[in-house]
Amino acid sequence: MLNIKLFKIFISLIILCVLVVNPFQGFASTATNPSAIALRNRISNNFSNKYCKGIESGFSKDQAMRSAIIETENIVAFSINPQKKFILKDDLANQISIKVINKCGWSFGLTGKEGINYFKKYFLEINEKTTPNKKLSG
Repeated sequence: MLNIKLFKIFISLIILCVLVVNPFQGFASTATNPSAIALRNRISNNFSNKYCKGIESGFSKDQAMRSAIIETENIVAFSINPQKKFILKDDLANQISIKVINKCGWSFGLTGKEGINYFKKYFLEINEKTTPNKKLSG
């Protein structure tokens, strides 16, 4: 009985040592990759600034949206940052929506979670219509 317990402890220690010395290889999640997060922040800040300035200048929502999309896509297209391929369109659209609604959503009647959801859907729709062959994210 004692030998079986010692054997189990011995095997457990061997397995533990193997895992500590040679842990399972993991890959960094693109959602938590600091470079991808920084680039996504830069893109969403750029877009929200351009969109809100367009609204403040008297553009319609559609004019401001198309202008901000085109200007932001030009920046992304010429970016040499390899992390742009890790930015998911849905994540970027969500972050853009949050920033726009927090920054200037009140000026065109959108606030809170409902405003963010509406703007996200609107952004994705207009983005697809404005530049169907380009990707705002990587």
